[in-house]
Amino acid sequence: MTKKRNTLTLHILIGMAAGLIAGGLINLAGNDGWLKAAVTDGLFYVVGRVFLASLQLLVVPLVFISLVCGSVALDDVRKVGRIGLKTVGLYLFTTAVAVTLALTAAVIFQPGRGFELSTDTTFVSSEAPPLADILIAIFPSNPVRAMAEGNMLQVIVCAVLVGLALVMAGDPGKRILALAEDANVVVMKLVTIVMIVAPYGVFALLARTFATEGFGAIAPLAKYFILVLAVLLVHGLVTYPLLLRVLTRLNPLQFLRNIRAVPVFAFSTASSSATLPVALATAEKRLGIGNPVASFTLPLGATVNMDGTAIMQGVATVFIAGAYGIEMSLGDYGMVVLTATLASIGTAGVPGVGLVMLSMVLSQVGLPVEGIALIVGVDRLLDMVRTAVNVTGDLVVSCVVAKSEGQIDQAVFDAENPAD
Repeated sequence: MTKKRNTLTLHILIGMAAGLIAGGLINLAGNDGWLKAAVTDGLFYVVGRVFLASLQLLVVPLVFISLVCGSVALDDVRKVGRIGLKTVGLYLFTTAVAVTLALTAAVIFQPGRGFELSTDTTFVSSEAPPLADILIAIFPSNPVRAMAEGNMLQVIVCAVLVGLALVMAGDPGKRILALAEDANVVVMKLVTIVMIVAPYGVFALLARTFATEGFGAIAPLAKYFILVLAVLLVHGLVTYPLLLRVLTRLNPLQFLRNIRAVPVFAFSTASSSATLPVALATAEKRLGIGNPVASFTLPLGATVNMDGTAIMQGVATVFIAGAYGIEMSLGDYGMVVLTATLASIGTAGVPGVGLVMLSMVLSQVGLPVEGIALIVGVDRLLDMVRTAVNVTGDLVVSCVVAKSEGQIDQAVFDAENPAD
């Protein structure tokens, strides 16, 4: 089983590299005519969308069933509340650190300086919802509609409530729980089936992205692109391992080895939700995190932990201010940190995700929202890296919470070849 897992990781990496090369070559060839119709918008598009649809098919049942089983396993309302507070607190803390790091780097390197931003460009954004509406929307009025629409915050709340009700229901609750546990096994087998075709899906997604965008799209915004990329890598490879070491005393290098397939998969799909099945399996089988913790922290993280998006918002804010020649005060920087951190709570439920939230951040500090039009071209490429950083943060927070609750198997974490 270990050999099969390692082979799958290798195949995903090969699919990713092949997709980058194939997409780049098609872009150089012009990506028009029959090539665009039959390959880029035909074969690659269909295979990629079917693969993503297969992953999204699993997300709601996986989250709901895992959380129900996990809530029952905690068997105490106080435990659920304690774990919830720790998890949300850590996610908000890492997001605040991320946006602060991004602002600091952007202020030092000034990516927008000397850039003449055309004032006739416009960006039409959906209106960002007020915080009160975001908080109200967390609680479902119709659980079936929440599942059908994929509203993960509402699904999480519903699953936790059902789990707690099963605990309080006694014997009837135990009978329903047995069915939920059997369903959980079936869903995990579905995950295994989908993972068999993962390398082909990854290839199609990346090939189409780079056939359409090309590497040349980076050139006009190279300084902005490189700075965002650098801060993302620092946050993912320095901040997270340091946090893990300080709070848990776990080996960060072993952690990165154990989770290596997850950020690769997240990079390929550019979706935290689509990566969730892989992250859950990795947390339990390679990191030794107990199901009660993993099934709570990871779905929540896929919904509210947007460190990568916060980094983009921090750098983009300073970039747009510099491009327009607008000086930002210390209070403005503080407002960016606060707004970007709180906005991460509602990001997943808002169409347009990072760019919509960025419009809210810009409005809060009086910067022109039209400046977003400048960075839209390279946002798709950076989004893949942001997602990889986000899922890494989810797993770090899960480790920290699990360690504090005595819900981590040190032997599994330390094993060189943990069992599937």
